[in-house]
Amino acid sequence: MNSSLVGILREAAEHDEIEGVYGALFGIQGMLDEVLIDLEREDPTTIQGLSRTPAAALGSCRYRLGAEDCERALEILKAHNVRYFFYVGGNDSAETAHRIAQLAQDRGYELYAISLPKTIDNDLVETDHCLGYGSVARFVAIATMDASRDTEAMRLLEPIKIIEVMGRDAGWVAAAAALAKKSEEDAPHLIYIPERPLIPGQFLEEVQRVYRQFGYVVAVMSEMVKKEDGTLLVVPDEGPEKDPFGHPRPSSPARFLCWLIRSELGLRARFDKPGTIQRTAMAYASSTDLEEAYLAGRMAVRYALRGESDCMVTLVREPSDSYRCSTGLAPLAKVANALKTLPDEYINPEGNFVTEAFLEYARPLIGEPLPTYARLRQVPVERRLS
Repeated sequence: MNSSLVGILREAAEHDEIEGVYGALFGIQGMLDEVLIDLEREDPTTIQGLSRTPAAALGSCRYRLGAEDCERALEILKAHNVRYFFYVGGNDSAETAHRIAQLAQDRGYELYAISLPKTIDNDLVETDHCLGYGSVARFVAIATMDASRDTEAMRLLEPIKIIEVMGRDAGWVAAAAALAKKSEEDAPHLIYIPERPLIPGQFLEEVQRVYRQFGYVVAVMSEMVKKEDGTLLVVPDEGPEKDPFGHPRPSSPARFLCWLIRSELGLRARFDKPGTIQRTAMAYASSTDLEEAYLAGRMAVRYALRGESDCMVTLVREPSDSYRCSTGLAPLAKVANALKTLPDEYINPEGNFVTEAFLEYARPLIGEPLPTYARLRQVPVERRLS
């Protein structure tokens, strides 16, 4: 997100028709409160440093605009003579930019609104991939490699490990764990995604099969995998958790599966749930992802200056023997509230792993090659005692 911001600022500085650049703190909520900052008064060294700074330097929010909010947003833009509006984010951000662009057009106010596709969920339509996905894919792949070696070492005590990652409605993040697998023995051994139901009995059979073959199991799953009937995976009598507002929040499905493994197979199982760190761990950022985020920021400004509006910058994979990416545009009306899930050709017939087609899609997005870990040959010494 910050790399895109730097791209916007750098490109804007090269055009005399842009007289200044403001930032709305905490996204659209900050704009509605008229909490704006002058980004041109920031130290150039600070701006440069943003390129490799995690999270959102301007802050973020989750706020759905009401009709009155749209009118208020347009009033703020008019009051500050803002003519170019750039909004970086996922589905909700695309909808926000679309509604503001539409209202400006209806009111006859000259405004050019461009959205940038930043979501680690990688679930926006009309774009080959989303900004942020390559980095979270790299994080998940390396985390799986590390957790696998730990589980392999601890297999006499805790032979089963389940890693639960983000991805409410689409399994792109969990699927990225497959990039860690370099041999049959390597993890992940199993992957479970929202696009396919998890059948508890079948899951236990798959875990048992892998355990008998290797002596340990590492499975990766999305946070909202469900059963065949669409119900959540919840430990009996536990019930759903609640957020600070009292709204139900599903319990961890990985917790349920660990309980199931202990109950039915008698094996000790643990789970790891990295949470929000998977989207903020800058040490794992993909160089490809950072470069494309910067490019998208610059291109957003260029598109706006040539009169484009109510559009999202898209990432376009060029046909080539080696990976190349350019940008394009898609109407926000097609992007807002639409969802891109893993296509069938990326999921194996059993529904518990991905195909080579997915790996070919994802490999170029994670930047440099993943680390290579050593494994002892474990040449046995002849026994001298019976």
